Amino acid sequence: MENHGQRGARERWEPLAPGIARRRMPVWDCTIGAVSGPDGVLLVDTGSSLREGAEIRREVEELFGRRVTHIALTHAHFDHVLGTAAFAGVQVYGAMGIDRVLRDGEEVRTSAVREGVDPDAAEEAADLLVRPHHLVSGELTLDLGGGRRVLLADVGPGHTAHDLAVLVTDAGGAPEVVFCGDLVEESGEPQAGSDALPEQWPAALDALLVLGGEDAIYVPGHGAVVDAGFVRAQRDALAVRFGVS
Repeated sequence: MENHGQRGARERWEPLAPGIARRRMPVWDCTIGAVSGPDGVLLVDTGSSLREGAEIRREVEELFGRRVTHIALTHAHFDHVLGTAAFAGVQVYGAMGIDRVLRDGEEVRTSAVREGVDPDAAEEAADLLVRPHHLVSGELTLDLGGGRRVLLADVGPGHTAHDLAVLVTDAGGAPEVVFCGDLVEESGEPQAGSDALPEQWPAALDALLVLGGEDAIYVPGHGAVVDAGFVRAQRDALAVRFGVS
């Protein structure tokens, strides 16, 4: 008999290709990605609280039958990083420099509370904030076994000073999948906060398009999956919005 938890997990996670799925989390519509191979599972971002992180951990184990072994943090905003401490013993990766942002959890906690996270939950997660064990400058390839390789690419700055994209180079015969973080947003206009570098954002999207190519599936940090044409149009709109070429 099917377990209700397993059925629920499958309903919440959108399959993108064999062994690749994503979930749009409630409230902030933040995308969490998961990539499974015979030797491990890579998680892309971890949610906005320890409770969300623990829920994601359970669901990914149900979906793929194995535990998360690697985490890639696309950037340092609270809705993408505060669940990381729910994954004990996992190797965490981020773009070069993100460790400096995460060294003091107070800024992340303050942002989370300002956006509506329960203050106690935000404080607990910020106290346990995990900084990446591995910093990516340029590109780094992870081997999840069975020919499944995942490329981590420091394509920023743009949305923040430390934006990491994740490219699944073997999608089981399906198009390649690119997890974009908040360099790309589909559910609304891309958010440029005080930590954004708007004059460099279009160039980051140019790099993202080179990384994935014309036929890839692009997974925004918020919103529905898009194609290269959408990314290019958003790149051009950002260039006009911020007055850059």
